[in-house]
Amino acid sequence: MDYQLTDQPVPRDPAFANEIIEATGVRVDRCYQCMTCTLGCPVADAMDFPPNQVMRLIDLGAEEVLLSSRTIWMCVTCETCFARCPNQIDTAAVMDYLREKATAKGVAVPEARVQLLHRVFAENIRSFGKVHEATMLMAYKLKSRDFFSDMGIGLKLFLKGKIPLFPSKVKGMDEIKRIFEKTYDQTFGGKS
Repeated sequence: MDYQLTDQPVPRDPAFANEIIEATGVRVDRCYQCMTCTLGCPVADAMDFPPNQVMRLIDLGAEEVLLSSRTIWMCVTCETCFARCPNQIDTAAVMDYLREKATAKGVAVPEARVQLLHRVFAENIRSFGKVHEATMLMAYKLKSRDFFSDMGIGLKLFLKGKIPLFPSKVKGMDEIKRIFEKTYDQTFGGKS
């Protein structure tokens, strides 16, 4: 089925919206298409469907379209959309849910490097309790085989002391491990 967003009334399919509401607690059904989320989104231009259209596609029940879209992988989870939304719709949480669902269903990812970055980021938090940029970037570079594309900026950040050489762990690593066992391992099947 082809989903085109128009100004014409289109029949709703509330099942997908209800699933998202139940899974995330985010009331996606409150969106009235003011476009504030899209106007504030720093990466809307890189998306095939900007945030307000994501809410509309959810309303239409277009699960397959969203799970195979670039949009869910391009969202940087900055939460600008949430901060500006008059109805307090946490679009970033919805995007997280859609990414998890796409991964669990084995949907082909149009932005494979973005998904790789998500995995490396999560594994870094699993290891240290917080992000350690140097090890995260090293793991990403090795796995993506993209060794030199941003070496100049990385070197500048390192020389300015913005990328610490050695990681430090946070307190409560046992709790972090339990969180990963309950959530991440179920979605991604354990460590990468």
